[in-house]
Amino acid sequence: MERNPALRLASLLQSCIEKKSHLSAAKILHTRILRSGLYADTFLSNRLIELYSRCNSANNARKLFDAIPNKNIYTWNAILTEYCRMGELEDAFMVFDEMSEKNTVSWNNLISALVRGGFERRALDVYDKMVLEGFLSTHCTLASVLSACGGLLDVECGRRCHGLAVKIGLELNKYVGNGLLCVYAKCGFLRDATQLFKDMPEPNEVTFTAMMGGLSQTDRVGEALEMFRLMCRKGVRVDSVSLSSVLGVCSRGTSGEAAFNDQRDRFASNLHGKQVHGLAIKLGFQNGLHLGNSLLDMYAKYGDMNSAEKGFDNMPCYSTVSWNIMIAGYGQSYQLQKAREFLQKMQNLGFEPDEVTCINMLAACAKSGDMETAKLMFDNISRPSTSSWNAILSGYLQIGNNQEVVKLFREMQFQSVPCDRTTLAVVLSSCTAKGFLEAGKQVHTAWQKGSCHNDLYVASGLIAVYSKCSKLEIAKCIFENLPQLDIVCWNSVIAGYAINSLHKESFTVFKKMRQNGMSPNQFTYATVLSSCSELGSSSQGRQVHSQIIKDGFTNDVFVGSTLIGMYCKRGEVDEARDFFDMMPSKSIVTWNEMIHGYGQGGQGDEAVGIYREMIEGGEKPDSITFIAVLTACSHSGLVDAGLEIFDSMLQDHGVEPILDHYTCIIDALGRAGRFHEAEIILNKIPYKDDPIVWEVLLSSCRLHDNVSLARRAADELFRLDPQNSSPYILLANIYTSLGRWDEANAVRVLMGNHHITKDPGYAYIELEAGPQSSTRVKNLMMSNNEFLTANGPDHLSMAGSVA
Repeated sequence: MERNPALRLASLLQSCIEKKSHLSAAKILHTRILRSGLYADTFLSNRLIELYSRCNSANNARKLFDAIPNKNIYTWNAILTEYCRMGELEDAFMVFDEMSEKNTVSWNNLISALVRGGFERRALDVYDKMVLEGFLSTHCTLASVLSACGGLLDVECGRRCHGLAVKIGLELNKYVGNGLLCVYAKCGFLRDATQLFKDMPEPNEVTFTAMMGGLSQTDRVGEALEMFRLMCRKGVRVDSVSLSSVLGVCSRGTSGEAAFNDQRDRFASNLHGKQVHGLAIKLGFQNGLHLGNSLLDMYAKYGDMNSAEKGFDNMPCYSTVSWNIMIAGYGQSYQLQKAREFLQKMQNLGFEPDEVTCINMLAACAKSGDMETAKLMFDNISRPSTSSWNAILSGYLQIGNNQEVVKLFREMQFQSVPCDRTTLAVVLSSCTAKGFLEAGKQVHTAWQKGSCHNDLYVASGLIAVYSKCSKLEIAKCIFENLPQLDIVCWNSVIAGYAINSLHKESFTVFKKMRQNGMSPNQFTYATVLSSCSELGSSSQGRQVHSQIIKDGFTNDVFVGSTLIGMYCKRGEVDEARDFFDMMPSKSIVTWNEMIHGYGQGGQGDEAVGIYREMIEGGEKPDSITFIAVLTACSHSGLVDAGLEIFDSMLQDHGVEPILDHYTCIIDALGRAGRFHEAEIILNKIPYKDDPIVWEVLLSSCRLHDNVSLARRAADELFRLDPQNSSPYILLANIYTSLGRWDEANAVRVLMGNHHITKDPGYAYIELEAGPQSSTRVKNLMMSNNEFLTANGPDHLSMAGSVA
C-alpha cells in the first residue's frame, strides 16, 4: 500500500530543514505539495515556511504565508520567527499586531529580536505588556529580558526578574542564572553576582566570562585574572570569547589606578597578557578575527606597538576595527606619523574609515599637540556625533586651551548634539581650571536636563566648579541632594572647603564621611592633611596620621608627601624626616617637601644635604626643587652653596631659571651684603620690571644701610607699583636708622602727596585653653613695615589698629 503522501512530504521537509538544504529543494517540495493537492494542509505549509526561512528566502515565505487558507498560531509564529530572524522588526511588529492568538513563543520571538537589534528599552516594554496580559515567562523569556537589563544597566528590572525566577523555579537554570549574573556584574553589584556564582551548580564558560567582566569593570583586575585561573583549574571549556574577555582584563590592568601608581602592576599585566596569547595559540584560536582584535587592543594599551604590529601583520584577515585599534594605539603612544601611515594603508586596501577612525585620528593629533590638524579633521566630519565632539574637547583640554573647550561646548549645544557624561566632565574640568562660573552653570543646566542628571562623576565636577568660584552653598546643595554618594563626591566637597580656606569645615566633612561608612582614599587624606596644616592643630594631624596607618596608606607617595609637608609646616621637622626615611618610594614632590621643610625651619645645611642626596640618588630636580633649596640657602646664609646650585640649574639639570630663582639668589646675596654680585645678576635677568626683585633688594639694603642702592630700588618700585606703601616705609626706615631725618620726612611728604597709607597688619595666634577647646586672639603684627608718623626720633611710633 502506498505510503501517506502528507507524511512522506513532512518527512522530506524535516530532512531539508535539518540539512539546511538549498532554495531549489524548497521550491521542488513546494511544487510537490501543490501537485499532490495538499496546499490546504496547514501543517505542511508551516514546515515549508520554516524551510524557506532556513534558506533565507523571506519573500517566498511571505507569499506562502499569504496563500495559506487556514492559518493557525504555528503559521503566524513561523512567519513572525522569519521576520525576527532577519531583523525586519517593523514587519515583525505588524504581523504580531495582526495575530488573533498569541502564545509565549510569539512574545519570546519579538522580545529576543528587539534585544538582538539593540532596542533593549522597547524589548522591556513588550515584556511588561506580556506580563500584564497574563503570559508566563519561560527561561527563554527571562534570558532575553535579562540581556536587555544588562545592556541598559537596569538593575531594578533585573532584581524583579530574579524574584520571578525564584518564584517559578528557574533560578538554577543556566541561561537565567548567567543572565542574572551578567546584570549584577555589569551594574557593579559584585556581591550579588558572587553569591549567584557560588550558588550555581555547574558554572560554564559564560558564567566565568561574566564574572571576569564584572570584576574587571570595577578595577578588581587581580580577582578577574584569578577567576580565569579557576575556570582553567575546573576544566571549564575555554573558548575564543572567554579568551577575548581575559585579554580585556589584562588591558584594563594597564589603565587602572593600581597600574598608574605602580609600574610593577603594568609589567604583571603585560606578562599575563602574553601568557593568554600563548594559550590562544595552543588552543588554535589565534586566527580568529575577534580574538586577534582583542590581542591587538591589549598590546596597544600596553604601549607595546611593536608586538601589536607583528600581530597585525600575522592576521589572516582584517576588519575596520583592526585598523582603528592600531591607529588608536599609535596615537596613545605619541606616534602621530605612524597613525597617519596606517590610515593611508587602510584606505589603499579598500577599507572605508568610519567615525571611530576619525575619532582615533583626532585623539592622535590631540595627544601629539597638533590641534590644528585635529580641528581640520573635525570640521570635515559632516555630522559629528557626541563621541567626535568629546574627542576634540578632550584635545583642547589636554593642551590647556580651556577657553576653546567652553566655546566648542556652546557650539555643540547650539547644534543640539546630545551631551554624555564624558562631555560634561571634560567641560567641567576646564571650568574648574579657570573658574568659568557662567559656563559651569550652563553645564549644570545640561546635566539637569539630560539622562545623566544623577551621574556622580558629573556631580563631583559641578561641586568642584562651584567650590572654585566660591559658591559653596550651591556646591553643598548639589552634594546634599544626590541620591547616593561616592568617594569622589565626598572628596570634591572636602577639597571645596579647603580651597576656600574653610579648613575646619573641611575636617568636619571628613569626619562625617567616615561616620557614614565611606572609606577615605589617598586624595581624601592628602586634602585633609593640608587642612590640618593650615589649622595648625597638632592633635588633628596626628589623628589623621594614625588613621592613615590603620587604612594602609603610609606607602602611598601622594599621601606621604602631604604628611611630610604637614609636619614641616608645624615645625616638627624631625618627625617629618623620620617618616621620610621610612617611605619605600619617593616622588619629586616628596623630596621637595623635605627640602622646603628644612629651609622653613632654618636648617639650611640639612636642606642642601638632602638636595645632594636626591641628586646622587638619580632623581631629577624640577623648578620647585631649586626654589626650595635656594630659599633655604638664603635664609641660612649659605651664599656660596646657593650660587653653586644656582649655576648648576641650567648647565647640569636643564632647568631654566625663572623669577623665583633669581629672587632667591638676589635675596641670599643681599642678606650677606654682597651687593656688587647682586647687581651683576640683577643687570642680566629678564625680570627687571617685576616689583618683587626690587622689594627683596630694598629689604636687604635696609639690613646693611646701603642707601644708594636702596634709593635705586625704591625709585624702581615707585615707577612699577606707585600705590604700594612698602618701598616708602622701608626707605624711610633706612633714613631713620641713619639719623637722616630730613630725607625720612621727605619720604613721608611724598606718601602724603600720593595719598598712600599703610594698611594695618593682623596675625592670628591659637592659644590652647584646654584639652577640648582653643581661643583665637587677634594681635597687632609688629614687623619691618613700621610707619613713620613724626618728624624726628622723639616722635616715631608704630601705627596700627587692634581689631
